[in-house]
Amino acid sequence: MLKQRIITALILAPLAIMAILFLPIDIFQYVIAGVIALGGYEWANMSGLSARPYKVAFGLVLLACCLSLISFVDVEQIWFQGALNSFYHWILSVAAIWWLASFFMILAYPKYSAFWRQSWLIRCLFGVLTLIPTWVAVVALRSSLYDVDTFYGASLIFYVLGIVWAADIGAFFVGVKFGRHKLRPNVSPGKTFEGLFGGVMASFAIIAFAALHYQVEPSRIWLHLLIGGLTVAVSALGDLNESMFKRCAGIKDSGRILPGHGGLMDRIDSLTAAFPVFAYCYVTWMA
Repeated sequence: MLKQRIITALILAPLAIMAILFLPIDIFQYVIAGVIALGGYEWANMSGLSARPYKVAFGLVLLACCLSLISFVDVEQIWFQGALNSFYHWILSVAAIWWLASFFMILAYPKYSAFWRQSWLIRCLFGVLTLIPTWVAVVALRSSLYDVDTFYGASLIFYVLGIVWAADIGAFFVGVKFGRHKLRPNVSPGKTFEGLFGGVMASFAIIAFAALHYQVEPSRIWLHLLIGGLTVAVSALGDLNESMFKRCAGIKDSGRILPGHGGLMDRIDSLTAAFPVFAYCYVTWMA
């Protein structure tokens, strides 16, 4: 298992880095659309649609949504005069509301969950609210200031990846060593408050480095720290969200597409929350 995990990571990590850094935006958005389609395939499984034709169909629905957005918003119009396209901004706003609703769903679970646990259609709708804004967020961040610095948007993506991964590592080691108080045992028994705190503290090293790198004005450092901290906190929400839906579906992994790692959603669950929320904050208060 460990050998498979290492081999998969050694293959996928360089490909992901090269795609983020060097793919032109008009190609990059299609690649991310393909990732979202694969995520949709697995989300259907978490929604109770275990038959392959249904999973393929839902993946194609999400792919069609991404392709429609590509057709609707020309790559040159994603950003105009420093502002994100209004439709994309609206999608990110909807995502922010969805993750707030998800927060309360997780707090209450399993109470008040019968209406969506018994409906594969509602759970699929939750998948749309989770995955389509992720596509919008990643494309919006990558294309930010692209005409000024082709790597600026890539640095934003790596920033989100960095703080989320730092939080995951910090949460794991602190949770193993000091974890005593369960975060949401009904959703994910392994998560603890101590681990969450350790993850947030670990991520602040990346946040502080980014503040220095981007030469953030002293008067705006508090905003930088607040948005970074919120992104890390909501990434934990993405993890819990997926765990909740997998528990409802009675499955351990979202899929088997990544040898040694389980499913794609198992690897990007926290990012599906972190990217839309960070992108919303970025385009609203930081861009």
